[in-house]
Amino acid sequence: MRPHNIFSIFVPTFFLMKGYLKRNSADNFKKVVNSATSVVILTHTNPDGDALGSVIALKSYLSTLGVRSRIVVPNPYPKNLKFLDSDGDVIIYSWKKESAERVIKSADLIIALDFNQLKRIDDLEPLVRNSSAKKILIDHHPLPEKEAFDLVISNTEVSSTCELLFWLIREMEDGSINRIPDISAQSLYVGMMTDTNNFSNSVEAGTFLMSYELLLHGVDKETLQLKVFAGFTEERMRLMGHSLLNKMKILPELGAGYIILTKSELDEFKFLEGDSEGFVNMPLNIYGITISALFTEKDEHIRVSLRSSDDFSVNQFSRKYFNGAGHERAAGGRLYIPVEEVGEYFEESLRKELEAN
Repeated sequence: MRPHNIFSIFVPTFFLMKGYLKRNSADNFKKVVNSATSVVILTHTNPDGDALGSVIALKSYLSTLGVRSRIVVPNPYPKNLKFLDSDGDVIIYSWKKESAERVIKSADLIIALDFNQLKRIDDLEPLVRNSSAKKILIDHHPLPEKEAFDLVISNTEVSSTCELLFWLIREMEDGSINRIPDISAQSLYVGMMTDTNNFSNSVEAGTFLMSYELLLHGVDKETLQLKVFAGFTEERMRLMGHSLLNKMKILPELGAGYIILTKSELDEFKFLEGDSEGFVNMPLNIYGITISALFTEKDEHIRVSLRSSDDFSVNQFSRKYFNGAGHERAAGGRLYIPVEEVGEYFEESLRKELEAN
C-alpha cells in the first residue's frame, strides 16, 4: 500500500489557483480522446528527455483508459533514454518513413507534445498540418501555434511538458496518480528531471509537489538519475572534455561564453544525437558568465542552443538573430551561415542586443 498523500486536498487547489491548468482542460481532453479510434502521439525533432518522457508517459496512461495509440518522432532520440522505449514502440520517421506516414494518415486524433509550432517537427509538418484528424497540443513553450490545433493545453510557468502532463493526468484521475502505470510515472519524472537539469532551473513549488507524488508512487530517482546521467558513451565524455578544453570561448566583458562544434569534430568523436545534451550550460558554471551558447554544425544548418542565468531573454535574442524561439532563459534556433562565421556573428549579435537593452 502506498503512503497516504497528505497533499490530496492542497495540491489541486494550489495548482488551479496558480492558473497552471484550466478546470475544463482535463474534461475536454478526455472527451476528445475517448471519441478517437486511431491516436498518434508526436514530439519535436531531436527529442530530449522531456519530449520522449511525455510521449511515452501519455501512451502508457491512455492504455489504462482503453485507448490505443502510436508514437512517432521525427528522428532518433538519445541513446541514454532507450530504457524508456525498451519495447521499441516509438516509430522514428527518419528510419521508417512509410510506417510513420501510414500511421499518421490513418489517425483521427493527433496529440502533439513538447513543441509550440508545427515547424518543430520538420519534414512531418506538412503531413500533420494537412491531416483531417483532430489535433491537441500539450506544451510549456511560449507562443503556441493555436490556430493549428483544436485543443491547446499550454502553460509556460511549469518546468516541463512532463509536469504539465502530470497535472493534467492527475486532474483526469480525480486528484490521484495511484492508477497510472509505473512506466508513466518513470517517464514523467525523467522528463521533469532532464528539463530542469536535475532541479537546477525552471523549478517552481509545483515541481517539488509533482516529484513528491511520483516518489510516493514508487519512482526510484537514484536509478533514473544513474540511467540518464551515467548512460553516455566514452566518446561523449571525450567530446565534452574537448569542448571545454579546446572549444569553449569566454567573453568576460559580455558575461558570455560559447562553444562551436564542427561536423568533422562530431564525426571524430562518433557523435550520437543527445551527446551534447547539457554542454550549453557548462560556461554558466564560470563566475561572471550569465549567457551561454552552443553551436553544432549539421548537414544543412547550424543548430543553436542558448541559455541565460539572469534576466537576459534568450527567447527574444533567438527570435531576432537565430531563427528560433524558446523560454526566457532557454531557447534554440538555426543559422544558415558557414560554421567559420558563427563566432563573429554571435559576438556581434550579442553586443547589439546588450547595447539595445
